[in-house]
Amino acid sequence: MSQDMVTLLIKSLGETIYMVTVSMVIASVIGIPLGVLLVTTAKNQILECIGFNRVLASVVNAVRSVPFIILMVAIIPVTRLIVGTSIGTMAAMVPLTIAAIPFIGRQVETSLKEVDAGVVEAAMAMGATPMQIIWNVLLPEAISGIIAQLTTVVIGLVGSSAMAGAIGGGGLGDLAIRYGYQRFRADVMLATVIVLIILVQVVQFAGNYVAKRLNKK
Repeated sequence: MSQDMVTLLIKSLGETIYMVTVSMVIASVIGIPLGVLLVTTAKNQILECIGFNRVLASVVNAVRSVPFIILMVAIIPVTRLIVGTSIGTMAAMVPLTIAAIPFIGRQVETSLKEVDAGVVEAAMAMGATPMQIIWNVLLPEAISGIIAQLTTVVIGLVGSSAMAGAIGGGGLGDLAIRYGYQRFRADVMLATVIVLIILVQVVQFAGNYVAKRLNKK
C-alpha cells in the first residue's frame, strides 16, 4: 500500500477506537444500572416490582431484536437531532450507543445472577439497605464477571462500528468500503481485516487480564 493509504488506515483506526470508546462509556453509564434493575426488581429480589421488571425486560428485548444495520437507518432522524448529521463518526456513535445499552444490561444481569444468594441474605440479615447491598455486595462480587461481559460488548461494538461504514459512519468499515470494495483494492480490504483482528485480540487480552485480576475466587 502507498503511504497515503497507510495514513488513512491509521486515521480510520483512530476513528474506530474513538467511536467504540465513547459509545461504550455512555452505554455503560446507562446499561450497568439497567442490568442492576433487571435483577433487583425481579421476583423475590431486594427491590421486587414484577410489573416494572416485565415491562423493562420487554423493552430491552425489543431493542436487542433489531438488527444493527436496520437500527442505524431507522433512527437517522434521532441521530440528526442529537448530533446534527447522519454521517461521520459522531453520527455513528448514536446507534452504537443505543444498540449497546440493552446488550450491556443483559450481560450485567447475567453476571449479577451468578452472585451467591447466601451473601445477599447475610447482608440483609445484618440490616443492609437495598442500595448498600447493590454497592457493597452485588457489584463487588460480580465485578470480574461484569468486566468479562463488557469485553464481549466492546468486541461486538468493534464489529458494529465497521458495519456503520456502510452508511458513511467513518472508521475502518468506511475505509474498507470506499477504498477497498468500491475501488477493487484487495490490499486495502486485507489490511483492514488484519487491523480489526489485531484490535479485537488486544481488547480480549486486556479484558481477560483485568477480569482475572479482579476475580476474588
